[in-house]
Amino acid sequence: MSKGTETRNRIIAKAAPLFNRKGFEGCSMQDIVEAVGLEKGSLYGHFPTKEVLASASFEYAWNETCAVRTASMDTVTNAIEKLKIHVDNAVMCPSFPGGCPLLNATVDNDDGNPALKKMARDAFKKWRSLLEGIVKEGQDRKEIRPEIEPEDIVALVISLLEGAMALDRLDKKSGFLEKAGRHIASYLDGVALPPA
Repeated sequence: MSKGTETRNRIIAKAAPLFNRKGFEGCSMQDIVEAVGLEKGSLYGHFPTKEVLASASFEYAWNETCAVRTASMDTVTNAIEKLKIHVDNAVMCPSFPGGCPLLNATVDNDDGNPALKKMARDAFKKWRSLLEGIVKEGQDRKEIRPEIEPEDIVALVISLLEGAMALDRLDKKSGFLEKAGRHIASYLDGVALPPA
């Protein structure tokens, strides 16, 4: 890896938590300069605009989050168990500094930066598609009740996780995320077909 690539990756790794905590408007290039320890000119040498750096930072933060949430899912074949591992990972593993990057980018850019809003929308579509694929495979293997739409299962899982994450950030003592995780696990047991 070249020195320029190493520097670029270091900038992204330092900038991603700042953008995730402060949002696009709230995070200044000066904040990033101070965190990285580079001159502003060097920073702009790697990222010509704040938007380019924010986009790279969101991609980094979301990739890190996805890696945590999908860890160990490949150790099981049953769709319900895969989904439960995914939910457990989201509930039990520390989130990216500042919280869920998808939730933050969605809220921060709802009426703001169109490029970041599109990135958040694309990330959401990929997440939804991954989980729907697991549900469909489970239905094909007779692990999940066939009358339930995969979109419905995934909408419930994502909505409960993301909503609970938001509420936990608002009221840190409530444990909304843990409660949501338990409810999702119970729901998944209810849509599972008994082994043949």
